[in-house]
Order: sequence, then C-alpha cells, then structure tokens
Amino acid sequence: MKKTFKIIGWTILTPVLLVALYLSAAYLLSRIAVAKEDTARADIPLYILTNGVHTDLVMPVRNQQIDWSKEVLFENTSGKDTSAQWIAFGWGDKGFYLETPTWADLKFSTAFKAATGLSTSAIHATYYRGIRESKDCIRLNVDSAQYARLISYIRESFDRDANGNIIHIVTNANYGKTDAFYEAKGSYSLFHTCNTWANSGLKHCGQKACLWTPFDKGIFYQYR
Repeated sequence: MKKTFKIIGWTILTPVLLVALYLSAAYLLSRIAVAKEDTARADIPLYILTNGVHTDLVMPVRNQQIDWSKEVLFENTSGKDTSAQWIAFGWGDKGFYLETPTWADLKFSTAFKAATGLSTSAIHATYYRGIRESKDCIRLNVDSAQYARLISYIRESFDRDANGNIIHIVTNANYGKTDAFYEAKGSYSLFHTCNTWANSGLKHCGQKACLWTPFDKGIFYQYR
C-alpha cells in the first residue's frame, strides 16, 4: 500500500514540478538581455506589437530594400485595401491560428500537438494603415544592414511551392479584412513559440531581446 501511494504521489507531483521548472526557466531566461547592436544610422522604423499573448513584428510595407506587397499580396486579404503603410508578421501553430478563434474553441488535440511540436505552423500577416505607439506597441529603429537580416529571417520562415512562391492558406478563419495566413516552416512547441520566433527576429536584426522566452511578457520586459 505504501508503494502504491508513493507511485500515485510521484504521478501527481512530476507534472507539477515540470510546469514549475518550465515557468521558472521562462522567467529567469527572459530577464537575461541580449544587448542591442550599436549603429550609426538607425533610420528604418519597426514595431513590436502584442495582443497580450502573441508578439508581431511590424515594418513598413515598402521601402528601398523591399516591397512586401509583391509577395504578401493585398489581394489575399478579404478587404484588398492597398493603402496600408505597415505590415505585421507573426509565426505560430497552424491549428491555433485556424481552428481556435477563442479559447472556448480550443481542442485537446490542438493543444497537445502544439505543445509537443507535432503540428504544422503558419505565418499570420496583417496590414495596417497606421501604427500608434503604446505600452503594447513599441517603436524600434534599425539600419539598412540590420533590416536586411530581418527581411531574410522572415522570408526564410515562409514555406514555398516548387516555384519559390509563398503559399497562401485559403480560409475563412481570418481575423478581419486586412490579414491572411501563409504556410510556414518549423513546428510550434513549448520551447519554440510564437514569441520565441519574434524574439529570434529581434536578435537577427540586432535589437534588444531576451536570451529565451516563450511569452510576450519576456520581450516587452526588455523594453520597459
């Protein structure tokens, strides 16, 4: 009987300890900053934007280096509004994006696949006419070389067809009239989340970032 209670105790305690270890690592590693690169001419504006859970990387629709609308087509949005000046990119679990409009719609199978890296991923691209700074929308500035690295990072995150074109996901799960979903590379997991992807993007373009974070709070902590 004593052995049975011990087994039951460890069965209950082990998941609790693993969750505590995960949350502790997330907290501690998100407080360790990756320093911003020094640059003489940071004249390209970027933003980091959160909805309270998920971080997007926001940049101009077009400048001398790239016109995102030539790949991420306006016509893939339901509104087809070509007046947008900004585009936001977020990477995440495809099942969460397309099958979970609210937390009440979350299925165990979707959560399990996302947590364990068994599902596919998608990029969510949203066009904006304007961006306003706030506690949830922080402005950054990069130079052309740093922006080139960010461009490469985002472009390499898209999955592509045999002709090298990004793959639009045709769905009714769009959040509004200015967004669309695209097939992406990689798998979402507890250790590589949407915010981990955004944090890595900041590292790629020489901006202040966390050593590692699965949560948006870690990224925004560095910009307080």
